[in-house]
Amino acid sequence: MAEIYLDNSASTRPYPEVNKLTSRVQSEIYGNPSSLHDMGLEAEKIIREARRQIAVVFGGRENEIIFTSGGTEANNLAIKGAAFRHRRRGSHLITSVIEHPSVLNSFRFLEKYGFEVSYLPVNSQGAVNPDDLKALIRKETILISLMHINNETGTIQPLGEIGRMIREINPEALFHVDVVQSFGRIPLRLKEWQVDMAVCSAHKIHGPRGAGSLWSRKGTLLEPLLHGGGQESGLRSGTENTAAIAGFGLAARLTAEKMRQKEEELRVLKLAFFNELQNSGIKFNLNGPAPGEGAPHIINLSFPGLRAEVLLHSLEERGIHVSAGSACHSRHPEPSHVLKAIGLDSENLDSALRFSFSVFNDKNEIIAAAKETAEAVQELRGII
Repeated sequence: MAEIYLDNSASTRPYPEVNKLTSRVQSEIYGNPSSLHDMGLEAEKIIREARRQIAVVFGGRENEIIFTSGGTEANNLAIKGAAFRHRRRGSHLITSVIEHPSVLNSFRFLEKYGFEVSYLPVNSQGAVNPDDLKALIRKETILISLMHINNETGTIQPLGEIGRMIREINPEALFHVDVVQSFGRIPLRLKEWQVDMAVCSAHKIHGPRGAGSLWSRKGTLLEPLLHGGGQESGLRSGTENTAAIAGFGLAARLTAEKMRQKEEELRVLKLAFFNELQNSGIKFNLNGPAPGEGAPHIINLSFPGLRAEVLLHSLEERGIHVSAGSACHSRHPEPSHVLKAIGLDSENLDSALRFSFSVFNDKNEIIAAAKETAEAVQELRGII
């Protein structure tokens, strides 16, 4: 059968228009954006347009967009930059146990420098309890960091309620949000949620690898991690990756077009996949929100009695590409920290796969993928 790619939380297939644009910029507009000649000015113009396109999706201003090499660097800049810049006000930081490794490892790094970090637990659906956060916020808290959509389970955090709570208890605490999985897929209401910083990544939205951005609300002060020529308002020195940034901007615009319609289409695919598996009669467990809830494009399932890696490779032989946990650390033997946090036992931990969909998928191939998954499970269990 034809290849079916269902690992879109890890990385997405670039839009054809994005490939065309990045190729043209790479081959024709190769001047340094900081140069004053025509080639440099043309490159700078392209970056300015991408900045505008990304700002539109964030709902912010162009001068609030800082380009980075990806979501990992942007998270590092937001977290470490905020912590070191505001240390005189306090040294207490808050995050959750299910964050992306670039977030968790940034906080662990800061603990080595004397910062105190509180890690919020989550419930069986992977959601934090706002009351737990309320109990942790204090005068010395300078930063709170949470992801909007979890990349493994698709759980959506109640950022509106959380943002209001932060402002009521400690208005000076900065609120950082990882929106890598929600940027362009569902509406962002950063001002309503009273967010100070938000991070996204190009290759998660059908853009090129090697580009990401930090939206930093005007007036938010950060300590730069890189020092050099002072690019990106002095917060991210280094010659900009013009081609990747150009593709990033275009991908942001194309992904956000008809967002509500695309969101509904993804939810239809997700539900169709789940229903087809249920109708097959195989035994499996859902990890995270119900199919009609949570992220429109992510579903995490366990197949008790099977090893996730074995099932993954069986599906790969059938032309279906999925993920066993987060691709950021899926080559490591340790179980997913997210699935452990929601309370899965070892049998469900060891047999969990993530299926994630995109606008390049259609219902026919999703149904076919579900049928192939059911057959692979039955074969591995020795049923057929």
